[in-house]
Amino acid sequence: MGHGKITKSLAGFCKNTCPVCTRAREKGEGLLYNFVKLEEELCPACRSYKKVYGVPAHKKIGHTGSE
Repeated sequence: MGHGKITKSLAGFCKNTCPVCTRAREKGEGLLYNFVKLEEELCPACRSYKKVYGVPAHKKIGHTGSE
């Protein structure tokens, strides 16, 4: 299934640009990490990230293991 331009664009923003999400994925713990876990169902960029990459916005792509 292909993803639309807007979905890919929002996922790219979440992955590369969003200051909250990028720092949450870098650290993997802390306040921003927990904030992203709470708000990822509300944020359209976080939802797009999950659709395109298949992992929640607070996890790195290719991350294996439990929380």
